Amino acid sequence: MTGTIHEPATVTIFKKCKEDALMKRVRGEYREMPGMRLTLDQAMRLWMLDRDTCSDVLNSLVAARFLTQDPYGRYKRASSGY
Repeated sequence: MTGTIHEPATVTIFKKCKEDALMKRVRGEYREMPGMRLTLDQAMRLWMLDRDTCSDVLNSLVAARFLTQDPYGRYKRASSGY
């Protein structure tokens, strides 16, 4: 048999998970209301999340510098101007 030999291809599949959708939702809420400041308990009620999930999402957004946490424990958008 003549011709070229092709190496096996590697395909990487990026799976969208519900955490991605949740992060998008939280970012969207903060973009729509730039002055919004929420405590962990308020955020849990707003997005109907358990404490661990909500804390993980908010802390991830703080680590990404999208949110900051004020001295009273409220999460706000980092560049809101407030």
